[in-house]
Amino acid sequence: MAQSLYMVGVLVGSAVFGILTDRFGRKALLIWCYLQMAVMGTCAAFSPNFTTYCIFRFLTGLAISGISLNSATLCTEWIPTNVRAWAPSGYSYTTGQFILAGVAYAIPDWRWLQLTVSLPFFVFFLYSWLFVESARWMAVSGKPEQAVKGLRKVARINGKMEEGAKLSTEDLKSNMQKELSSAKSSHTIMDLVRTPVMCRISYGVSFIWFSTSFAYYGLAMDLQNFNVNIYLTQLIFGAVDFPAKFISFLTITFIGRRFSQAFSLILAGLCILANIFVLPELQILRMIFAVIGKGSLAASFNCTYIFTGELFPTVIRQTGMGLGGTMARAGSILAPLVQLTGEFSPSLPLIIYGVTPIISSTITCLLPETRNMPLLETIDEMER
Repeated sequence: MAQSLYMVGVLVGSAVFGILTDRFGRKALLIWCYLQMAVMGTCAAFSPNFTTYCIFRFLTGLAISGISLNSATLCTEWIPTNVRAWAPSGYSYTTGQFILAGVAYAIPDWRWLQLTVSLPFFVFFLYSWLFVESARWMAVSGKPEQAVKGLRKVARINGKMEEGAKLSTEDLKSNMQKELSSAKSSHTIMDLVRTPVMCRISYGVSFIWFSTSFAYYGLAMDLQNFNVNIYLTQLIFGAVDFPAKFISFLTITFIGRRFSQAFSLILAGLCILANIFVLPELQILRMIFAVIGKGSLAASFNCTYIFTGELFPTVIRQTGMGLGGTMARAGSILAPLVQLTGEFSPSLPLIIYGVTPIISSTITCLLPETRNMPLLETIDEMER
C-alpha cells in the first residue's frame, strides 16, 4: 500500500510539476523539490503510525518527480546536442543503486535507513541555489535580460569571460527574433495535442514511457519467483546498468536516438518473452534473461529522457516531460494488476509484459530523429 501511494505521488508530481515548471522555471521548482524531498523523507522516518507514513511517502513521490524531470530538462537545455548523451546522470542513478544496496545491508532498521537516505537532500537543496536557470526558458518567457545574465555566468564558468562580456540583450533578441515573435505568454497541457505534429509526438512519447515502466515493473514482479537474495539482486541489477548505459550512450551519440530507443525496447520485450520457455528450475538462465532485460530497460529510460527533451519545444518541454512521467507511473501502477491474468494462464502476464515494449518499439519508428538537431523553441517551429 505504501509503495502504491508513493507511485501515485510520482504520477501526480509528473503532471503538476511538468506544468508548473514551464510557467515558473526549472531552477525554482527544482530547489523546492529538493527541500520537499528532504523534509518529507525525514518526517517519514519519524512517522508515529502507518497512515502518517503513507502520507509522507506520497509527498516524497511528488518531490522525486520534480527532481528527476527538472534535472533532465535543465541538462537538455544547457548541454550541446553532440555531447548530451554523455551527461553523467544515467551513471548517477546506477551508482545510487549500488550505494542503496550497501547502506540497506548495513542499516537493517527501516527508520534509520529512511533517515540516512533523506538527510543528504538538505545538502542538495543548499547547493541547488548555485544552479543557473535555463537561458532558453528565460528567453522565450519574456526575460531576455535574465537570459543574458545566465549566459554570461556560464561563459565565466567555462573560462569564456571575453565572449560572455560581448553578449547583449539586443544580440539575443536579434538571434531569436522568429522564436520570440511566435512564443505565447503561457501554454497549457492542451497544447500537447492541439496541432498534428505535437499530437503525434505526445502520443508516441506517452507510449514509450508507459511501456518502459510497465515492462520494468513486470520484470520486477517476475523476480519474486526467483528466490534470490534481495541485496544480491540489487547489486546485480545495478551492475548491468554500467555496460547497458555505456552501449546506449554510444548508439545514442553515433547512430541516433530513435534507433537506440526502438532497439532497447524490442530487446527488453524479447528477453521477457524468452523466460516463458525457460523451466523454473533453470534459475541462472532465467536470471540472465532478466538481467539483460533490465539492462535494456535502463538503456531505454536513459534514451527516453534525452529523446523526449529534444522532441518537445522549449515553451512546453517540461509539460511534455511531465506527460511522459505521468504515463510511466500509470505503467508502474498497472503492472502488478497484470499478475491477476495468471489465473487464466501462467504465461499470460509475461506475454503482456513482453509484447507491450515490442509494440512500443514500432511506434518509436514513427517519431522524428533528433540526433545533431538544434533544440526547437516554439510549437510553430515544431510544426514547420
